[in-house]
Parts: sequence; structure tokens; C-alpha cells
Amino acid sequence: MTRRTVARTLVYLSLIAATVVVLLPLAAVVLTSLKSEREMANDSGALALPDDLLNFHNYATAFQDGRMLSAFGNTAVILLFAIGGTVLIGSMTAYAIDRFTFRFRKLVVALFLTAALVPGVTTQVATFQIVNSFGMFDSLWAPIVLYMGTDIVSIYIFLQFVRSIPTSLDEAARLDGANAFTIYRRIIFPLLKPAIATVVIVKGITTYNDFYIPFLYMPSEDLGVISTSLFRFKGPFGAHWETISAGAVLVILPTLIVFLLLQRFIYNGFMKGATR
Repeated sequence: MTRRTVARTLVYLSLIAATVVVLLPLAAVVLTSLKSEREMANDSGALALPDDLLNFHNYATAFQDGRMLSAFGNTAVILLFAIGGTVLIGSMTAYAIDRFTFRFRKLVVALFLTAALVPGVTTQVATFQIVNSFGMFDSLWAPIVLYMGTDIVSIYIFLQFVRSIPTSLDEAARLDGANAFTIYRRIIFPLLKPAIATVVIVKGITTYNDFYIPFLYMPSEDLGVISTSLFRFKGPFGAHWETISAGAVLVILPTLIVFLLLQRFIYNGFMKGATR
């Protein structure tokens, strides 16, 4: 009993320590966002309580001067097309790989795996030249196409689920005269809901938080997304950390709310895909 109590105590202590490590920077950002310029000048410490806990002036400044509304709009458009394209392309690719027999199928799967292992930075020069040659540079289509075409992980998530669907369903549908696309649309795709939920959440958070691709391919200020708009605060608000912190909170809130509401789909999707 003593060993069990000690072990349980150590487990709880480790969990508390991990929680503090994760939440401490977030608490510092939130508290800083509520402080005035005078309080920041006094250098009272990042974790010191502000004089007014309802001081939302910094949020108004970050939202208006940082053009966050247009940034959220651009981000929403990119998310809509990128996630929709990823789900469609990934599920169709997984369906074709698992259900069709064709030459070099194993080679195709191996090439997908190889593409996932290649560091993205090594292909950036060629990727930039291709995007620029298609006239997509400095437009919303550049990140949309890149996000849609580089998600090998989503294909493997869909592949695990497609393999768990009995082929007898396909055979029964073929006896009723259904073609391959009808089978995919009416049988395979509806049964991929857990995988779709997982891909939508994981891909959405990754796209929402990405900075490199929007910063490189959309330099215009009117095409800023939430990550690049936040980065541009370093110019006019370079020394005003209270405004930068308010902008950071505005960026964090949507992903935090979505994750808290849909976290069970993430865990269930990964667990079902791993055990099938």
C-alpha cells in the first residue's frame, strides 16, 4: 500500500508539473495582454496581475490596427479549400490504393512514404519556382494548393480506415450495377466519418498555425493570415508587448475552443485507425 501511494503521488506530481509548464506561458501572455503601457514600462513582471482585469483596450488595438478581421477571413478561405481538398484527395487516393490492383501499386505506396520522409526545406526552391510559373504567387491559391498536395499523413489515415471496410460491400454494390465512383460516394466515403473528423481537426490546426507558407507566398498585407498579421505587429508595435500579447490571445482562442469541443474526435479517430 505504501509503494502504491508513493507511485500515485509521483504520478499526480508529474501531471501537476506538466500542467504548470504548459499553462504558465499562456497565463503570462493573457496577463500581459490586460496591462496598460504604463504598467509594462514599470516592468512589474510577466505574471504580475494587471490593475484592471477588464482592460480590453489592447485587444481593440490589435484587432483594428492589426487588420485581424481580414486576416481571419483569408485564413477561413484557405482552411475551407485546403481541408476540403485534402479530405477529397486523401480519401480517393486511399480508396484507389486499397481497392484497385494496378502495376507498381507497392511502388506508389513506397513513394508516398518517401515523400513524407523528405524534409520540406530541401524542395522549397523548386516548389517556389513551380508556384511562380503557374502565376499563383501572392495569391490565396498558393497556400491552398500547397496544403492540399503535401499531406501524406492524411492519406495514410484514410488508408487505415479503408482497409477496415469489408470488400463484400463493394461486391454487393457491383452486383447492383454500381461503378467504382458510386461505391466510393455512397459506401466508402460515408463510412470514413471518424477518419474525416480526425483529418479535418489535425489538418485544420496545422494550417491555421502555419506561418512559413503564407509568409513566403503571400507577401501583400491585404493577403495576410492570422500568423503573418501577428508577425507584422513587430513593426509599429515592436516595443508594445501588451498589444502583441493581445494579438496572440486572439489567435489562440479559436483553436483552443475548437480543440476543447472536438478533442474526443481526435483521440477516437487515432485510436480506431490504430486498432483496425
